[in-house]
Amino acid sequence: MGSVKSPSRSTSKKIWIDLDNSPHVPLFAPIIQELERRGYSVFLTARECFQVFELADQFHFKYLRVGRHYGKNAILKVLGTGIRALQLLPIVRRERPDLAVSHGSRSQVLCAVMAGIPSLVMADYEFARPFPGISPTWVMVPEVIPDSAVLFRRAGLLRYRGIKEDVYVPGFQPDPSVGARLGLDGRRIVVTVRPPADEAHYRNPESDVLFSEVMELFRRSPEITAIVLPRNAKQADSIRKRWPDLISNQRLVIPEHAIHGLNLIWHSDLVISGGGTMNREAAALGVPVYSIFRGKIGAVDRYLADSGRLVLLESVEDVNHKILLRRRDRSATFQAGHSVVLDGIVNDIVRLAESKGCAPNPAASARKQGEFPS
Repeated sequence: MGSVKSPSRSTSKKIWIDLDNSPHVPLFAPIIQELERRGYSVFLTARECFQVFELADQFHFKYLRVGRHYGKNAILKVLGTGIRALQLLPIVRRERPDLAVSHGSRSQVLCAVMAGIPSLVMADYEFARPFPGISPTWVMVPEVIPDSAVLFRRAGLLRYRGIKEDVYVPGFQPDPSVGARLGLDGRRIVVTVRPPADEAHYRNPESDVLFSEVMELFRRSPEITAIVLPRNAKQADSIRKRWPDLISNQRLVIPEHAIHGLNLIWHSDLVISGGGTMNREAAALGVPVYSIFRGKIGAVDRYLADSGRLVLLESVEDVNHKILLRRRDRSATFQAGHSVVLDGIVNDIVRLAESKGCAPNPAASARKQGEFPS
């Protein structure tokens, strides 16, 4: 990150962060910067998955490219997790980190177990399945997720206030050039759309139905420009073939390169997404957001919906009656600030890296108390 290390601290502790999916890049950017500012050594690995590499390059990360995404086949997913863990193992044995940190990287957890390294997994969706028989040393979740819903039964449990997007959204600086790069003229209603994850284990065909209805709603609404962010090349090709008229009329834009999600959201009038991160980023920025995710609704999204910051679309009727296609007031300037959530998470990572009690048994015994072993 090129950050300046704190002169008041000297430490040989090393922290390994694995970037397993696209949302992990902006999440860990301020965490890495703060850890390095405090004098900790951080080394990064990244998986070829969606736009991970392109985003990591945009953030000027120095990282090792290890492994890839194995598609939606469940057997290949499990096999791929094991293969990538074995690919990571010699690197980790050479680097010898004191703590492994990720946001749900199964291959990192498996590798950490094989290498005897304590691990911390951050998670904000309690229904994500852990790798069978493998548990991190610690799991960190938002406080709105109840203890009973956390699936990592053998892990020590830590909590943070708010949502994970509160880690990096306060440091966001809007880029005014985004609209011009996408060819937006400022006169049309801009809607950012994230299709459902078609290769995820939690895929529900109902989400695909809602996505199709959203696109047909746009077809009937000539005042709309939709910025659609496919999850992979196959999905992009499918969208181009199904709605060629919207593309030819420049009412549907598929960016050629990865775009910082917060910038895209900030320049939009509303967001419609079949995934969790973009929904929560929009909520954190105060941009109207609608979810077409039809898997099990997690506690974080339920919390945002109950507080009026997120609208859950559950049927075709909801698509046609709940979505408000209108310009939002963009006169207010986004006020960047310091994230107290970031401070709390980094403090916990530091305490774990420094603790001699990072073994599984002390961690598991501390689960109910939420405390660090002495």
